Amino acid sequence: MKGTAPAPGVWHLVTAAEMRALDRHTIETLGVPGELLMESAGRAVAEAVLERLEPGAEVVAVCGTGNNGGDGLVAARHLHLLGVPVQVALVGDPANAAKDAATNLSRARLAGVPIGDGSFEPPRRGIVIDALFGTGLSRRVEGAPAFALRRMRAAREECAIVAVDLPSGLDADTGQPWGDVPEADVTVTLGLPKLGLALEPGRSLAGAVRVARIGIQNTAPGVEPAAELWTQAAAGAELPARPAAGHKGTFGHVLVIAGSRGKSGAAALAAEGAGRAGAGLVTIACPLSIADILAAKCTEAMTAPVPDTAEHCFGAASETLLAALARERDVVALGPGIGTAGETQALVRRLVGALDTPLVLDADGLNALGGALSVLKGRRGPSILTPHPGEAARLMGLTAAEVNRDRVGAARALARESGAVVVLKGAATLIASPEGRIVVNATGGPVLATGGTGDVLTGVVAGLLAQGLTPLVAAALGVYLHGFAGDRLAARVGPSGVLAGEVARELPRAAQALRRHGTEQDELVLRRLRAGRARGHERGLSISFPQP
Repeated sequence: MKGTAPAPGVWHLVTAAEMRALDRHTIETLGVPGELLMESAGRAVAEAVLERLEPGAEVVAVCGTGNNGGDGLVAARHLHLLGVPVQVALVGDPANAAKDAATNLSRARLAGVPIGDGSFEPPRRGIVIDALFGTGLSRRVEGAPAFALRRMRAAREECAIVAVDLPSGLDADTGQPWGDVPEADVTVTLGLPKLGLALEPGRSLAGAVRVARIGIQNTAPGVEPAAELWTQAAAGAELPARPAAGHKGTFGHVLVIAGSRGKSGAAALAAEGAGRAGAGLVTIACPLSIADILAAKCTEAMTAPVPDTAEHCFGAASETLLAALARERDVVALGPGIGTAGETQALVRRLVGALDTPLVLDADGLNALGGALSVLKGRRGPSILTPHPGEAARLMGLTAAEVNRDRVGAARALARESGAVVVLKGAATLIASPEGRIVVNATGGPVLATGGTGDVLTGVVAGLLAQGLTPLVAAALGVYLHGFAGDRLAARVGPSGVLAGEVARELPRAAQALRRHGTEQDELVLRRLRAGRARGHERGLSISFPQP
């Protein structure tokens, strides 16, 4: 099968193996010398250093003996020839250097670049080039390389760090550390962005990510990257059309099955999320005992009270009416605030198995299916699951820690086992299809870490699904739009104190911003506020991916 290019505005995120295959194809099939690719990579790194370098500042290039180190050696040579005070700290035995790295070590020496060993002294001010490890690392860092990582981490207090391809010690596939990864100010990733750079903690450790085009072909036979990241242009292009002749029936009818005594807010927020995402009609099916509360609170949504239990939850008596309501709607959102009573959970399992209406399942609706994923697999209609790591763990019989150690693997496994599109929430939310496709979301942040935002997201995804989007696109766009609304609020008021209802009310403006700017921007620049101080002031984390 031929490799395919991504859609406009979409970045392929590659694993280490996929990047090696593209590199090999470029060298062996296209005939581009690896030495030339290394030269281009080193020049790109040198340019990134020059952009940040203050007059008179020094540079230390910490280089390993592999190809990543070779890139750093090229960068050091170019900086030296431009008159920048630079020295190389070579970590490892030069006799074991990779072929092209050894060639560039020799060139650096001939050019007069000072070459030292791994016991380097970082400059008091200036820049450290982190060129110790690249994508090939797959085990814990020990010995002299571990010492070098610690030295770079210590230098972080006074120096900027420019990482080559990815911060050293980071797993290219999972974003998890194999050692004391030095946090970069800028990561110059080569060819295509690595999957681990879009996942936490790799995303935070990488700083501002710049993709350097160095001549590696982005596609090759047999290489089909299944992970992708959407830019603002890609998200804007997926927004449902709003034809001039459209009416409320055109844009779909969402049934929100949600709420219980004390949790009416979850139902209200999910309903508002669906409406703010553009659904034409929203009906809330709720326990009879809270119907008056929701009717007063949700003036734009219809309410459909159903018989409830003595605990004011959904129960067996509500099943027939809920099934009838679902058959008359385009999409069902099930789970927010319904509680975990045994009778309610049994009802959820029966409804999920019986309904063929497209379904978005969240919160306690997910908890009802622990150990019963076969119910989902057998559904006639499409399903979207929106678990946080704890809920995903319960569905899969794992711990939350096991899910978070390999979020991509967990999301793929859950999607495969359930036959549903899975939204694995958290920092860098993942959207996985049963076929193995992964979309890594680049929006959102700690501003969304407040009660009720997940209920809003459930409604947003259901509202987009009701407007005719495929399950994967509805889920990916819903997550993007929800996070983008949060980013816009954080930019105005800060990273805390924003309420879920405010996120819902920001959705139309966020969607309009995507429509207006999605096809105009040449790059996506998202700024995330985070806790912590560096150099005495608040730092913002920016991830900058130019358009493909």
